[in-house]
Amino acid sequence: MAMALASPSTAIPATRSNASPSSIKSVLMMGGVQPVDRVSYSRRRRSVVRPVRAAVEGRRNESIVPAAVAAAAAIAAPSVASEVEEVVKVNVQEHEDVDYDKLAKELENASPLGIMDRALAQFGNDIAIAFSGAEDVALIEYAKLTGRPFRVFSLDTGRLNPETYRFFDTVEKHYNIHIEYMFPDAVEVQTLVRSKGLFSFYEDGHQECCRVRKVRPLRRALSGLRAWITGQRKDQSPGTRSEVPIVQVDPAFEGLDGGAGSLVKWNPVANVKGNDIWNFLRTMDVPVNTLHSQGYISIGCEPCTRPVLPGQHEREGRWWWEDAKAKECGLHKGNLKQDNSVQVNGNGRLHANGSATIPDIFQSENLVTLNRVGIENLLRLENRREPWIVVLYAPWCQFCQAMEASFLELADVLVGSGVKVGKFQADGDQKAFAQKELQLGSFPTILFFPKHSSRPVKYPSEKRDVDSLMAFINALR
Repeated sequence: MAMALASPSTAIPATRSNASPSSIKSVLMMGGVQPVDRVSYSRRRRSVVRPVRAAVEGRRNESIVPAAVAAAAAIAAPSVASEVEEVVKVNVQEHEDVDYDKLAKELENASPLGIMDRALAQFGNDIAIAFSGAEDVALIEYAKLTGRPFRVFSLDTGRLNPETYRFFDTVEKHYNIHIEYMFPDAVEVQTLVRSKGLFSFYEDGHQECCRVRKVRPLRRALSGLRAWITGQRKDQSPGTRSEVPIVQVDPAFEGLDGGAGSLVKWNPVANVKGNDIWNFLRTMDVPVNTLHSQGYISIGCEPCTRPVLPGQHEREGRWWWEDAKAKECGLHKGNLKQDNSVQVNGNGRLHANGSATIPDIFQSENLVTLNRVGIENLLRLENRREPWIVVLYAPWCQFCQAMEASFLELADVLVGSGVKVGKFQADGDQKAFAQKELQLGSFPTILFFPKHSSRPVKYPSEKRDVDSLMAFINALR
């Protein structure tokens, strides 16, 4: 695979053939951020860097060794060569010996630049940056600023916007690198499209298409690495990324050595806010995808990405026809917590072991509890005396629990307004009915029943605060 490289641009001072190891080392440290720990000797594995030369004609950089390093090694005396070789090796510690939970806590307040330097120093040629063609170009800028060699890969799904492809070319030229593109298996894509059409994800969800076009190519890319670097941020998707750590053992994919725990995942900008990322990009004059100026924030495949309106969350532009819980394509599926604690019966109240009940939620005198007959009657009415807003929920659902306070507050606000507030427990035996008749995709689903229309309107947003819900109601009543 082609490698994306960055080298310090600092001029190389004249060095005699009898240069000492310390003087060589000083040359190697020029032109970048002071490293966390560039040199550490390991007896079990000599190096994580495998110096290779470009096999592709016309490559912009021909060695993963920075220019200053290569020059210093070339002019060093033979007696010093072995020591120079040790200096260029970035071998901090075998990753399997590191307690990454502890390291994540230690780096919690570290800068993205320092975190990037630590990651590149530790894994050398066995780590690469995952680049999506969006604001995660900041990762490439941070990597360049460390002065270390680095690799970049990207997933070309075949369905990206033309602007994104042009942006890839701009980034390669700006940083003088080659991006390692990963493509989906042609036979798998052909089978999917021939059997289900080009836009099946609008009907049965995006997971199957993403699995073919993104997840499996990513799995192939990661199988040749020991670590990867992502642009995940905690503020990107409150439902799935709010607990993203700085560094972790990847819970979903395997690396070069195979097996669980064989891959480390670095998230240098996990604690950085979106507006701070953009301040950084503007300050450093980093090129950006032109889609951003058209209202796109989170950018994916063309059919599954759209601009967002002012005040909308950035992930609302992705897979907008689906609910909050599904807003991951599978690349970061380790973010999705498995809810194995509960299996509901017809009432949706029992733990998996049947030992305890889960208390009901959305309890208020200002809120009407609807049973199956009640919701069916509400659904059949074409001329209601007043409009209704109803939440379809499951008591065990963490997202339902998270919005309980705001929905109860909404019920209090709407007292005397002429709008009724209700709830319908739609799990267990009621789930199939709710999916067929009430547009249930995932929990919670919020419906507005207009006064003079039988068909309810589904609330499309992930923002479930009182102001957002009131704006939805006021727009329809």
